[in-house]
Amino acid sequence: MKIYNTLTRKKEEFIPLESGKVKMYVCGPTVYNFIHIGNARPMVVFDTVRRYFEYKGYEVNYVSNFTDVDDKIIKKAVEEGVESSVISKRYIEECKKDMKALNVKSATKHPLATEEIDGMLEMIKNLIEKDFAYAKEDGTVYFRTRKFKEYGKLSHKNLDDLQTGHRQIQVSGKEDKDDELDFVLWKPKKEGEPFWESPWCEGRPGWHIECSVMAKKYLGDEIDIHAGGEDLIFPHHENEIAQSEAANGKLFARYWMHNAFLNIDNVKMSKSAGNFFTVREISERYDLQVIRFFMLSAHYRSPLNFSASLVEASKNGLDRIITAYKNIEYLLENLDGTKTEMTEQERKIWDKTQEYVQKFEQAMEDDFNTADAISAIFELVKYSNTNISSENSKEYLEALKERFIQLSDILGITLKKEKESLEQEVEALIEERQQARKAKNFQRADEIRNQLQQMGILLEDTREGVKWKRI
Repeated sequence: MKIYNTLTRKKEEFIPLESGKVKMYVCGPTVYNFIHIGNARPMVVFDTVRRYFEYKGYEVNYVSNFTDVDDKIIKKAVEEGVESSVISKRYIEECKKDMKALNVKSATKHPLATEEIDGMLEMIKNLIEKDFAYAKEDGTVYFRTRKFKEYGKLSHKNLDDLQTGHRQIQVSGKEDKDDELDFVLWKPKKEGEPFWESPWCEGRPGWHIECSVMAKKYLGDEIDIHAGGEDLIFPHHENEIAQSEAANGKLFARYWMHNAFLNIDNVKMSKSAGNFFTVREISERYDLQVIRFFMLSAHYRSPLNFSASLVEASKNGLDRIITAYKNIEYLLENLDGTKTEMTEQERKIWDKTQEYVQKFEQAMEDDFNTADAISAIFELVKYSNTNISSENSKEYLEALKERFIQLSDILGITLKKEKESLEQEVEALIEERQQARKAKNFQRADEIRNQLQQMGILLEDTREGVKWKRI
């Protein structure tokens, strides 16, 4: 299995620190609002990486944090006149709902920054003792960037270039630091901000120290894979490396994985451009399983362009897979019961499907090329469609059905929703639609009707109430 390592800028054979185990840390969102579809891409991508490792028999310790103390959270709390914890708790729960809707598995651990302050204080003390950090009179603690000789090895930036070209990105905190490239580990509180006691002042941690401490606590001093969006390479991940390796005296992460940006109609997503979409907003227009499939239709290191036409193409592609699966289900449900075991001819046809599994695995083991893995599933779809009939045995059809489920599950695609779960979801949406109509919010009522239609559900407004049926 080969992984493109941002650190070395080349594909490398994956060799875990401990045989059969993977220690993986993925930077999570700052929780001050609903997550946007740009946040969703790394969630989907690295969830799929995890799923493939598990498919191959690895035990994956997957840690992904929530940054629940930050300037943006505090700003929103001030606007609403509430404690910052109210904001962070609200949007952690909303984020988990969106992750579930995208079929992103819960992490082994979802640590919160505010619950790991003691570990941050301990690491900062360690860095000060080793002279990698220093405290100023106002209580601000800075990391000595130049003292860490390998600074810039991940982003491949030169310190002298950083001093000029990247100064605005790097500088944070007050301007009394010893060197303008030094970055904040701890900062004094401002009026109305949440704070914690420390040996230096009442304050709160800098952003970068949080992930270093959480990775160390839940995975160890050295980990296999650290991942996130490419926007985190500098300064966040670069600073994590400096802190962690200076404090622990070990290589922090063996492999660094970064997904490329997601654009909207070939334009970078931003609120000012008016093309900023949350996952919740997108879910009103599309089934999120389609969005997940769309995100996996391109290699994770390639920029991904979000447009209605491309999403529609992904929906059609996913429908091909689901239809092939349903055809097998239909034949199974209508068997006459006399043919139970595979015939010799069926066995030969079945054995050939292993070729598509091998193509799927080859794609995934070449730096998790999900686009080519999906192509292998399409080949399986075509082969299946031409090699099934009402004459097939139960054993053959069930084996073929499980093959579809197995490969789709690695991609996080659910081919068949549980009947009870689907009914509960439909009834809940119908009730929400009824409430919207009572409130004369006809736009929302129409959106729900369209959403249900995309799920294959047709509504009928009758005198007896709303009835629904599958299309």
